[in-house]
Amino acid sequence: MSKINVLNEVKSAAVLPLFYNDSLEVCKNIVKALYNAGIRCIEFTNRGKNALDNFKALIELKQNQYQDLLLGIGTIKNENDARVFVEAKADFLVSPFFVQEISDYVNDVKVPWIPGCMTPTEIQTAALHGHFMVKLFPGNILSPSFVSAVKPLFPEIEFLITGGVTTEEENIKKWFAVGATAVGLGSNLISNNWSLDSDYDQLTSNTKAVLELISKYKN
Repeated sequence: MSKINVLNEVKSAAVLPLFYNDSLEVCKNIVKALYNAGIRCIEFTNRGKNALDNFKALIELKQNQYQDLLLGIGTIKNENDARVFVEAKADFLVSPFFVQEISDYVNDVKVPWIPGCMTPTEIQTAALHGHFMVKLFPGNILSPSFVSAVKPLFPEIEFLITGGVTTEEENIKKWFAVGATAVGLGSNLISNNWSLDSDYDQLTSNTKAVLELISKYKN
């Protein structure tokens, strides 16, 4: 799928669940629960010792069972991380900040990258290098007021808000009210303590409820 199409999918979904777990079986169960809820874009985060091995296994699972799922990798901090996960067939990359070497690499291999930004200067830098969806992080520090203030400066930029986004209606509503394109949901949706004994049906139900809320308010 092309760079534009991937970003359009994230924009259409308006939500990007993100998670990491050391257990591959837990990871598979989480992906299944999210998929059954209607999620078609997931960010697996590069935050643990088993990140690469688990990601490769999830890509294989996707290819066998969830062909319409976009599976990206988050917490990409340098060019080497980017190369390793692109070779593992990541559909897209997400970073907590802008790194020139990552930008150069992804532009060369034409893989979508969503860099993290926290200031107007960083947003402009991302745009000048061809990245028109950025992750505003951490959202709880930046606040909806920040998004409202910078959105008129960057009408061409799509904002993915991560950090401080909850599953509560008022929280979701306020981000889309100020022009957010999508929200990233991590531990507020998918607990860091998930185990094989966790209630995955409840995760599916909770995710469906979030999708219904987002459908009311997304731009």
